[in-house]
Amino acid sequence: MARRESAARRYAEAAFDVAIRDKAVDVWRSELESAATIVAEARIGRALANPSIPLETRTATAEATFGPLVGRQVLNLIGLMLRRGRIEELPRLAAEFRRLDDERQGITHATATSASSLTPGEVRALTQRLEQFTGGRVELDVQVDASLLGGLVVRVGDRLIDGSVRSRLERLRNQLVSGAL
Repeated sequence: MARRESAARRYAEAAFDVAIRDKAVDVWRSELESAATIVAEARIGRALANPSIPLETRTATAEATFGPLVGRQVLNLIGLMLRRGRIEELPRLAAEFRRLDDERQGITHATATSASSLTPGEVRALTQRLEQFTGGRVELDVQVDASLLGGLVVRVGDRLIDGSVRSRLERLRNQLVSGAL
C-alpha cells in the first residue's frame, strides 16, 4: 500500500513541477480533478484498469473519454499511468496535486467539530482566529457531532485543540478516579 501511495505522490510532484514551469497550475489542477472524478466512477475505472482488455483499446477509450476535457499534457500523464498499470491512482494523484498547490499558496486545512451547528459569524470568527494561529489562510471544514455535548474540537494539520465538554468531563473523571483532586 505504501508503494502505491508514494507512486501517486511522485507522479503528482512531477506534474506539479511541470505545471509550475508552464505557469499553468490552475489548469492542471482543474483538469486532474475532472479526470480523477471520471476514473473514480466504478465502471470506467475498472475498465481502464482491467489488464484483460488490450492496452490499445484502453488507451483509445482514455483518449476518447478524457481528450475533450483535458489538455495534451494531462492526457499524456493519463496515458503514462495507463501503460504503467496505475490509472486507478489518478484520484490520489489529484488529491496530492491539490495538497501541493494549497501548500504553495499557504492554505492550511482545518476541521472544526462542534456539538451543534455553528452560525456563519462563529465560523468566520473561528476562521480568523485560526488564521492568526497559523499565520496563513485557513480553509475550514465544519462538522457536527452531538456526542461532544458542547464545546469545540479543532484539528489543524497534526494539531488537535480539544475544548469539548466531553473531554473535560473525561479529564475530571480521571482525576477523581486517580485521587488527584
